[in-house]
Amino acid sequence: MRSARWNVRPLNSRRVAVSGFAGTALALAASAALAQNVGGPPPSTGGEAALNWRVSERGILADHVQLTFDEDFFKAGEAYFSPDDQWVIYQAVAKPAEGEEPAPFYAMYVAKLNWSGDRLTGAGRPILVSPPGSANTCGWFDPHDPSRIYFGSTIGVPTESEAPGFQRDGSKYKWMFPTETEIITMIVPEIWEVQHPGTPLPPPAESGIRKLTHNNSYDAEGSLEKSGRFMVFCSLDEAPRLGDLYIMDLKSGKANLIVGRDGYDGGPFFSPDGKRITYRSDRNGNNLLQLFVADLKFDSDGTPIGITAEHQLTDNADVNWCPFWHPDGRHLIYATSAISHFNYEVFITLADPGDLPGSTGSQRYGLQTRRVTHAGGFDGLPVFNSNGRYMMWTSQRTMNPTAKGSSQLWAAKFIMELDPVAATPPDPTAGH
Repeated sequence: MRSARWNVRPLNSRRVAVSGFAGTALALAASAALAQNVGGPPPSTGGEAALNWRVSERGILADHVQLTFDEDFFKAGEAYFSPDDQWVIYQAVAKPAEGEEPAPFYAMYVAKLNWSGDRLTGAGRPILVSPPGSANTCGWFDPHDPSRIYFGSTIGVPTESEAPGFQRDGSKYKWMFPTETEIITMIVPEIWEVQHPGTPLPPPAESGIRKLTHNNSYDAEGSLEKSGRFMVFCSLDEAPRLGDLYIMDLKSGKANLIVGRDGYDGGPFFSPDGKRITYRSDRNGNNLLQLFVADLKFDSDGTPIGITAEHQLTDNADVNWCPFWHPDGRHLIYATSAISHFNYEVFITLADPGDLPGSTGSQRYGLQTRRVTHAGGFDGLPVFNSNGRYMMWTSQRTMNPTAKGSSQLWAAKFIMELDPVAATPPDPTAGH
């Protein structure tokens, strides 16, 4: 337990439940050779040609819709649904004026989603919610009142900082960790007016920016469990540990160290039932990320104080990151470089504890791994909506099914069969 590092002002008595944010929006340009995965997707021999994703994703994703566009944003990514599926929160860099450079840090935006029946048709105008000049990441909604949001922010202009080991030789990618980054909460007036028509906005002390963490470390990458009492998040420490996972009791303000192994453990999410967490780690210190699920240990008060078991889902020479739970609690989607380090794709795998509806009675982790996206360029940071019928992710695809564009937000109906029945192998003599 290392609660002394935080001076946290607990949330008011309104309960908040699971929504969350996954790790910082990065595209690690790893250069290691690919190897056979253990419990993971098959390896690739190199850069894959741009595919016709409209054809390749049939039976997996349907009714694709682009939510952000390069007319507005230089790049956009890491988006999350509100619990009622009516809003989206995401980080983005606005398109600069002609002749100007784009902003060096992400700003945070929200937007109203447009629905036609059960079909998502687009998103409304972006609403900027982060302070000017600040660096921001990992936003999510209060599940009881979508007008209240949470995200990691420096609030002011950050100092430049980097974490050792996360810039590859010859890579243009930098994964920045401003030490001023804290987890904050605020109310969005535009959403408040929709959710609470005729009700005045609460006073600034209630509706304005309020820090939930107060220290000199980068704090972000967290999520709330279903009761809303506990928040899991990542805080940076010094090498060799780098990023550690803590769970904070938002009622008392105390934080317990949950995962404190060497390397960077980050991007955590509580399972739907609140009994486990998933995260990614460079546990081996080689800049290649692997996926984990841990069973939580609780004290007599129901407070998570550690883990009882850790399950490794991938063990390969790929970058596997941003795992996110399906609402069934038995599956995880994530992004991986298994196809190519220049063509990240979304995959789904089992994270089944064996005792949930649909379980076979035995634990199955990292099995039945299948590819979800099939487009050239980057596809990653996938999330599900509240009922799992829609997947939203960051993609470099365009409406031209074989072209690659800037990183923008996409969504599609998720129609993949989660528990496929093994098909009978085809007769090799058929047709001969």
